[in-house]
Amino acid sequence: MELAELKLITASNLINLRTAHGMTQAELGAKLNYSDKTISKWERGEAIPDAFVLTQIAELFGVTVDDLLSSNSKWEPPPDESAGPEFVYSTDRIIALVMVGIFTLSLTVFVTLWMLRIIEWRVFLVGLSAALLTYMILDLVLKKGRHLQYVLALFVLSLFVLAYFFLPKSNPWQLFLLAAPAVALVFLACNIKKPVLRETLKKLHKD
Repeated sequence: MELAELKLITASNLINLRTAHGMTQAELGAKLNYSDKTISKWERGEAIPDAFVLTQIAELFGVTVDDLLSSNSKWEPPPDESAGPEFVYSTDRIIALVMVGIFTLSLTVFVTLWMLRIIEWRVFLVGLSAALLTYMILDLVLKKGRHLQYVLALFVLSLFVLAYFFLPKSNPWQLFLLAAPAVALVFLACNIKKPVLRETLKKLHKD
């Protein structure tokens, strides 16, 4: 396969993956630490990302590097994004909308109880745990679990905070002795797989 053909195949796959995930060229560039002009250059088939960047793109979209370099469909020149607005769904905004909705619900419950002369600030702790659990699910569905280990660790920690304030015994601080190893277990479990392919390509790129 000639280099020119490989550029066009990679360009086609990159366009399809980016649009399928509701990203603009600027959003993809931000995730890869490249400008939208560089992304546009790749999608026009004028250049091809190096091995390390191809690995980053593959991990971002949940595919393999071979998928990026293999012909899946006929390449067509991408539309000129400067010609008009691109109407796509932003995953970050969807997540933000849901998070604000959960906070609004928590605030509504708090205000309702307040009007009934019941001051129950712990409603916000429940809302925080619910928000973290929801974010974790959305992260898995929309972003292939990119932030899973961090959100899961925060969720586990929030459960300890809930137990601290809701258990009958007043302020059982001993619970937090278990929090540190619990969070450590989360990080170890989420990083049990060693990214052999990424490290190999990184070394090849350096050579």
